[in-house]
Formats: sequence, structure tokens, C-alpha cells
Amino acid sequence: MTITAQQVKALREKTGVGMMDCKTALNETGGDMEAAVDWLRKKGLSKAAKKADRVAAEGLIGAYAQGTKAALVEVNSETDFVGRNEIFQKLVSTIAAEALASGGDIDALKAQPFPGSSRNVGDEVTESIATIGENLTLRRTAMLEVAEGTVATYIHNAVAPGLGKLGVLVAMSSSGDKDKLDELGRKIAMHIAAVGPLALTPDEVPAEAAERERAVYSEQARASGKPESIIEKMVEGRMRKFYEEVVLLKQAFVVNPDQTVEQAVKEAEGDIGGPIQVTGFVRFVLGEGIEKEESDFAAEVAAAAGH
Repeated sequence: MTITAQQVKALREKTGVGMMDCKTALNETGGDMEAAVDWLRKKGLSKAAKKADRVAAEGLIGAYAQGTKAALVEVNSETDFVGRNEIFQKLVSTIAAEALASGGDIDALKAQPFPGSSRNVGDEVTESIATIGENLTLRRTAMLEVAEGTVATYIHNAVAPGLGKLGVLVAMSSSGDKDKLDELGRKIAMHIAAVGPLALTPDEVPAEAAERERAVYSEQARASGKPESIIEKMVEGRMRKFYEEVVLLKQAFVVNPDQTVEQAVKEAEGDIGGPIQVTGFVRFVLGEGIEKEESDFAAEVAAAAGH
């Protein structure tokens, strides 16, 4: 009998097992869905499904650079311990390298063939759940590229080359000395890791964030009872201060706080031998935005004991 793509998809959704193994299971059991589930369980594969609803907020950020582009990925696990697992580290490193071809699109990355395997990247992550013994998720990816220059990478507190819990990319366009440009890019990436800017330029600050600040400043200024014309100037002054705090190019550079990042880049142009433009940055912090389940261990024990 012919196994349809719909059957394979249904079994995958039911078990969390990779497409190829689901197809094999259906072929082996004549298309019987329940028998296919049992077949996968006997092979030790469907235990992935039992883990798929657990919150995965640990894991690793992976960075990979080649030529004039670089990528970041976040692969999550349930416990911090897995981040020190060599099999998991190799998985994340391989996915980071493959991410260069995905253009920052997570679905495109999941669909790419995984090197040395008949599976794609997404299925390889699912397969690894059974091997590693925890729920794993390929959560997000980003890629930056320049026509000429460098995309510098930085991993804070790396547990292995290109792997850690906080990763940064900085794209710098320049025809100047590549090694010196890389060195400057790394310093700026370290600054981004430490400070966490919201945007590259004032124009790129999310409108919602800017409007929220403006509303707060306007209310504070009106409480002073000053004329509207004065209030407007007060608000504009405070907004300039806000941009200095959250915009990368306007921030005081952590390497030399007497300069802004923009001034440091301009000053470096003479040494590097050409104009430099910072064209973008990405900062991934492991698990940010994931709601972690709070476990009440005492309550769990009491419930298990029937109290």
C-alpha cells in the first residue's frame, strides 16, 4: 500500500518523531496508525513525544561566521546540564554553520538537509531528543551579511568555540583592513552584549517604545505647570537622553566611555584605512521571553503521597 504524506504528518504530530522514521513505521505496519506508534515506541523513538510538552528554556546560543556573513541560532533544552553535553554542542555548532544559508529564516533552516544525515535540520533536532533524553527546540536564527567588510561575532562566557548563553553579531561595511575591522567589531559586539541596545539608530527604535517614553515625559513635564512651549522642549530634551541610552551608535562606548560608539567608529577609520558603517546587529540571550514553569517541589511530593 502507498503511505500518504498526510499519514506521515499525522504520525509525526502524534509522536514528535522525525518524518523518515514515521514513514518507515507506517510502511512496517501497513499504515496502521496505532501499530506505527507502538513500532516507534519499541524502537525507543516515540519517547521524544512525551518530552515535547516540557518547557525548554536552557541550551545554547551558537555563532558561526564565514567570509562576509555570520549567523546565530538558539537551540533550547530543558536543563543547563545539556549545554555541556558534547553531542548537543556538536548539534548546535552544525546548525549554526547551516544557518548561513537560511538568510535568518527559521523555517528555511529547519528544512535544510542536515550534514551526514538523510534528515533535515528540524528532524535531526527531533531525533536528538531520544538520544539526549530531553525536549529540544530550534527556537530562532538570525543572519547578517555585508558586501564588503565583516560581520563580527561574540559569545559571552563561551563553553566551547562559538557556543554560549549570549551571542552577538555586528555587521560592519568597510573596504579597510579586515583584521583591524574584525578587532573593532568584536569590541562593539562586547559592548552590545554588556549594554543591550534596543536599536542601531534613533529611527529604528520601536515606535511603541518611543511613544511610551514620550507619554511618560509629557505627563511629568505637564505636572510642573509650565507653558506648553516649554513642556515641548523639556520632552524633546528627555527623548534625546532616552536615545543616548538605548541606541547603539549614541551610547557611551564601554571600552572608552568618553566617546560614543559612533565617535569611536569614526576615529577608527584612519587606522583601518577607509570609511566604516555599522549596518546592523543582533543580540540573542538564551531563553529570553520563554516562560519557565515554577515548580513547587513540596506540593509535588505531597500530591504523589496522596495528601
